[in-house]
Amino acid sequence: MRPDTPATPAENDHADHVAEAERLERTASLYPEDSEPLLLQAAAHYELAEARDRATGLYDGLLSSEGLHNGSLVRALKAANLWEYGHEAEARAIITGLRATAPQDPAPWVIIAESLEAHDELEQAHETFTEALTLLVSEAERDAGEVPYARHPLVLGRHRVRRLLGADHDVWDALADRVNRASVSLDELHDPKRLWALGSDNPADLQAEITRLRAELGSYREALSRPFPVAVLHWPSTEYAELIAAYPALSAEYPSYEAHLASIEGALRELAASGTRNLGIVTGTVPSYEAFAASEASSPDDATLLPQYATTLAARGRAVPWPPEAGAACWCGSGSAYGECHGA
Repeated sequence: MRPDTPATPAENDHADHVAEAERLERTASLYPEDSEPLLLQAAAHYELAEARDRATGLYDGLLSSEGLHNGSLVRALKAANLWEYGHEAEARAIITGLRATAPQDPAPWVIIAESLEAHDELEQAHETFTEALTLLVSEAERDAGEVPYARHPLVLGRHRVRRLLGADHDVWDALADRVNRASVSLDELHDPKRLWALGSDNPADLQAEITRLRAELGSYREALSRPFPVAVLHWPSTEYAELIAAYPALSAEYPSYEAHLASIEGALRELAASGTRNLGIVTGTVPSYEAFAASEASSPDDATLLPQYATTLAARGRAVPWPPEAGAACWCGSGSAYGECHGA
């Protein structure tokens, strides 16, 4: 583009995404402890700017770095990105390898299944969604309809692909209907013939499509409004003792360690009972909390900082989903199973 030629809106958008990606890269170099989520955001901006080779470079850098938190997620994102700019064979190889490793995090499964779906590999997408659900959702959870929020995209995505394939409803599709929160049924939302209605001269068809699109938009907005869990702050026993010794004023907030643990479980159960989804627990450390207080130009003995600190940790990807999986260890660190400890 010549310097005296006005940029088009698309070119401006691409430039904005590149500028934001480069800013995130600079920020990641200043805060190594948060570099992984920052670089993943930067890679997403490069993809939006169609600078997919630069996104791949960031994914490769993360995969070769030490202390990578979620390698499966990075590999899934890399595979989806590679396929979008012509590296299908490499993308397929990564997807095959990921499925073989059976990650316990639902996010990589969603990414690779949706990538297969986007490239019309519907049978493979269906197999991937089913494989993930079989691995990550127990029969008891499925039958009770109590599926953790993070696994909802797997259930809904499988239903969508099965509608495209013309498959009959099964037990997983029944579960998808139960977790669907849109005002329109999933069979309508995932109807392959929906787009055909846009070419209809019948106003009723168009109005029905508008209603469906509004329902989809509402679900999408809800997901965007909750990019990270609503998290409650947990102090391990050693950190708790150090915190109270250094800042006695916080003993009003934490009268005892047992009361602290009980309040965490109680708060999470109240939130769940009120209908709040995507709940989690973040673990605090005294040095990290002191650094956060300094960044807020406040004193660590200010109890109003504690929920802000918890939200910041959750935004950095430090939250552990609550409640724990069936048979998993309790979040409190006792070593006992959750169902025999705070989940009893």
